[in-house]
Amino acid sequence: MDNSMNALESVPNVSEGRRPQVLTALQSAVSTVDGAHLVDMHRDMDHNRAVFTLMGTAEAVVQADLQLAKAAVEQIDLRQHEGVHPRIGAVDVVPLVPLPPTSESTAIQWAHELGEQIWEQLRVPVYLYGQAARRPSHRRLALLRRGGFAALAQAMRDDPERHPDIGDPVPHPTAGATAVGVRPPLIAFNVVLETDRVEVAQAIARQIRQVNGGLPGVQALGFRLASRGKVQVSVNLLHPDRTPLHQVVEAIRRAAAQWGVQVGPSELVGLIPLPAVLAAAAGALGLPQLRPEQVLEWQWTRCQRG
Repeated sequence: MDNSMNALESVPNVSEGRRPQVLTALQSAVSTVDGAHLVDMHRDMDHNRAVFTLMGTAEAVVQADLQLAKAAVEQIDLRQHEGVHPRIGAVDVVPLVPLPPTSESTAIQWAHELGEQIWEQLRVPVYLYGQAARRPSHRRLALLRRGGFAALAQAMRDDPERHPDIGDPVPHPTAGATAVGVRPPLIAFNVVLETDRVEVAQAIARQIRQVNGGLPGVQALGFRLASRGKVQVSVNLLHPDRTPLHQVVEAIRRAAAQWGVQVGPSELVGLIPLPAVLAAAAGALGLPQLRPEQVLEWQWTRCQRG
């Protein structure tokens, strides 16, 4: 593949959020690849999960993902892993996001290449999901993660729909399986509730997510945060152009009020597209719209470029 003009964002989710020495090793593995830039790393002790955000040329990003996967397989044993977030692998999921001018079809080719390399070099079976899926039943990540690592071996053995797209239908003994896919940019956003009742967070998540008739493009789960003595509504906003982020937060606030619960701080996981920030700010301020041209730094950057 011609990589001269191709660029990707990658957001690998790794099943480790508690051991600093392991996270340092994973960051070091990524830093060995020229042309790939680690722009963010978000860790969570309760989820026991870290989300890395990489950007760069397509070839470099895919190589960095592979180096990260090698380090994760060496450092993480899912048989000893505990955390509230669903997972099937040491490297649980690797979404690739095409950056202009890269096409979705090109990103899909790179996703397939990464999946082949993970299997060939690490013997970790790979599911292809999202736009990179080879089977319609594999498009939704939640279906591939059903039952988690504990149920993965039986699911692979007994259910043909859970056979991996690349590799043998047997999980890696310590690293499980990995899902590699292609998707548009999304917003990962958590809202903490001032209560320890996880049933409240779960009920609110059911109320706001699209699959249950809630907000378009919203996926949500409710989790207990043992380290904080509180609970969390964890949101993936797939279409911020259809459902602005401030509307999601307000829906959570209204639903929480019905339970007599206050909303605590929010948390952004990874990066957020600028249009989503401007839309949320406009909504909070009561502006009909807020354009990039109205942001001081945006205009100054434009002036400096001539």
